[in-house]
Amino acid sequence: MTNSDKKPVIGFSCGDINGIGTEIIIKALSDNRLLDLCTPVIFGSGKLINFYKKSINDGNFNYQAVKDFQRLNPKMVNVYACWEEEISITPGQLNDAGGQYAIKSLTAAVYALKEKQIDALVTAPLHKKNVQSEAFQYTGHTPYLKAAFEANDVAMFMVAENLRVALVTEHVPVAEVAQHLSRESIVSKLRIINQSLKKDFGIDKPKIAVLGLNPHAGDEGLVGKEEEEIIKPAIKDAKQNDILCFGPYSADAFFARGQFEKFDAVLAMYHDQGLIPFKSLAIGEGVNYTAGLTGIRTSPDHGTAFDIAGKGKADESSLLASLFTAIDIFRSRNGYAEARSNPMKKISASMFARVVDEKLEEE
Repeated sequence: MTNSDKKPVIGFSCGDINGIGTEIIIKALSDNRLLDLCTPVIFGSGKLINFYKKSINDGNFNYQAVKDFQRLNPKMVNVYACWEEEISITPGQLNDAGGQYAIKSLTAAVYALKEKQIDALVTAPLHKKNVQSEAFQYTGHTPYLKAAFEANDVAMFMVAENLRVALVTEHVPVAEVAQHLSRESIVSKLRIINQSLKKDFGIDKPKIAVLGLNPHAGDEGLVGKEEEEIIKPAIKDAKQNDILCFGPYSADAFFARGQFEKFDAVLAMYHDQGLIPFKSLAIGEGVNYTAGLTGIRTSPDHGTAFDIAGKGKADESSLLASLFTAIDIFRSRNGYAEARSNPMKKISASMFARVVDEKLEEE
């Protein structure tokens, strides 16, 4: 069995314990057919799982509690205990406990990912406000993962079957977007996306579209200077580094006319420029992927949904898409590594002999 055929161990962080995270994990993993594709490990506690299992009345979901990764059961859902104490679970409420235990789950899961105890991680949604503390001062999963893996840069990469969108700036105020843009930051994101498309998605020669910042992509400098002074030079730099990128395109016409279908990925300048069209077109099955890490992390493209938490109404489609994407990337990375570990293995002795003979005959 090659590494690309191996059944991966996929971790799940539970997100805010008062949001829909645990509910959608249980719903997704209730389908026992998934156990043929991966070995799931939920980072949380048995009491948390049991609480939400009762609230959605799902009789198909069973699990095994584990404290040692050497004892994972590949034929069951495994729950790794991140805490033992009693906790108050209050679905739909934004409080300190929700954030505190979301971070306990996340930090344990990320540690396991870094230590290769799991092969990939699917993170359930957390709320950016109640996770803030002296130990956790990040605006979301992406900057935390960048710091945890000590990466020079990462890209927030939204992926769906019909569209992939990455961002240059993430969670910054719109009024500050322009000052966060630079020639270097755009090239860095393009480099990460280009490598990810090859390694994680199996695209040999990816084509990337770059959006402008201003209306009509600046209209040759009449509506803002960023395209002329920053974005166009960045595209030129990237092309000189063998990255097939094009633009800048006017964001409204680009999506309205379906131009995105001609490219393997799109680089947007700021959050809403990329995510509004992405969520409109992905139709509930979008995935947030952190490109540029040595580990694999995916997440649903929605939030904690406190308004429906604990009511059994949450849709697990995006979490399932996140799981399948993590598995696909795991297989693609292993296949990529195998193909490049010794390229000569791909040529049989008989094929090599024929090549030599043909050459001799020509001479």
